[in-house]
Amino acid sequence: MPRPAFQSFMQSTLRKPRLSYTREQELFRKLKNGDTGAAQELVTSHLRFVLYIARLYKSHGYPLADLMQEGTVGLMEALKRFNPKHRTRLSTYSMWWIRAAIQDYIIRSRSLVKIGTTAAQKSLFFNIRRRMAERPWEDSLPEELARNLAKRFNTSVSDVFKFALRIGRTDQSLNLPAKRKKSVALIDQVIDERPGPEEKLIKEKDGRFWRARLVKALSTLPPRESFIIRQRFLTEQVPSRADLGAKLGLSKERVRQLEVRALAKLKGLLKPLREHADTAGTSFTSKPSRTA
Repeated sequence: MPRPAFQSFMQSTLRKPRLSYTREQELFRKLKNGDTGAAQELVTSHLRFVLYIARLYKSHGYPLADLMQEGTVGLMEALKRFNPKHRTRLSTYSMWWIRAAIQDYIIRSRSLVKIGTTAAQKSLFFNIRRRMAERPWEDSLPEELARNLAKRFNTSVSDVFKFALRIGRTDQSLNLPAKRKKSVALIDQVIDERPGPEEKLIKEKDGRFWRARLVKALSTLPPRESFIIRQRFLTEQVPSRADLGAKLGLSKERVRQLEVRALAKLKGLLKPLREHADTAGTSFTSKPSRTA
């Protein structure tokens, strides 16, 4: 919203008369009967409270118009939840919702990475931000203050310092030039730890190789042992030994014994191949390096 339009909007908001208790109750009765005009009057008459709370958060560096918008969302949420039978004024009830909506917006807009998710973390965020605003010349929180906050919010001092460090730093674009090399962007200095195409291909071939060897080794086991291994280790939903015992007509202990014996056999069959691979220091499917 352009600044002149927003200024005009604020002036008209402040000119709105405060509703009397009788009028407020009357509007809620109309709202209950589906009168949308009653809802509009309830919202517009309480925008002064949104403006009052939004001004308390101007020091966080966000436009007042944005804070007003988020606070209005909180006011509308309060309007949906408000029960006039409790004989409480909407202005009193909506204060919490307006404040919560603005705080959520500030935390959400602070960083692409979530900073605070729980109510305690959000409260800690605003406590640290307030202390930083009071002492802009200090690079970090004083030790005593960190201890007090840690005790108050039931966390460790180190976590308070880490939280303060995250709050104090703003997001930076990876396209910005690096400090030492102006011609190089920050993103160009980030190490890509993902496997390359060659590594992926070798891994896929190795996987196929070991699956084929495992299938061949399983075929050498007795049918019951092969069935137990396949069910216990090669299915998404692993059945219990008791369930397998019921299917095979065996006790739970007997299934365990057959499973242990089958695993020992498989280990013996696959061990020479694994030892050879470890000794060679390469995969079976990768091409051997040529010697000069």
